[in-house]
Amino acid sequence: MMVAGIGSRKGVTASDVRAAVETALEAHGLAMTALSALATGEIKRDEEAIFLAGSDLALPVIVVSNDALQAASSGVLSHSKLSQSKAGTPSVSEASALAAAGKGAKLLGPRTVLGPVTCAIALGGDAA
Repeated sequence: MMVAGIGSRKGVTASDVRAAVETALEAHGLAMTALSALATGEIKRDEEAIFLAGSDLALPVIVVSNDALQAASSGVLSHSKLSQSKAGTPSVSEASALAAAGKGAKLLGPRTVLGPVTCAIALGGDAA
């Protein structure tokens, strides 16, 4: 399972989210078809653009619980003081990607920042 974790400022557009996902995938030499899902933290549950982007990309959006986000935070590569203070994790995009990709998941690299959106790609631990 490959998951794109999404973090964002309030009021982003679906186009902003899609562009960040595309940029993150390109950075790792991957196509959109490699993704199984988008994921984000509970704090972003009301950010409609993330769900619209998922619909546009025909991908489910997994909302990661605060507990699961915290548990995955030890595996993040990036550290944002703002994210830590608002969401309780140093990177919403990285932690949500790791949590949604499942046990043993690994980030392919640090999050990609594109304007108001961050995107991190995680590969599930059961992938060969």
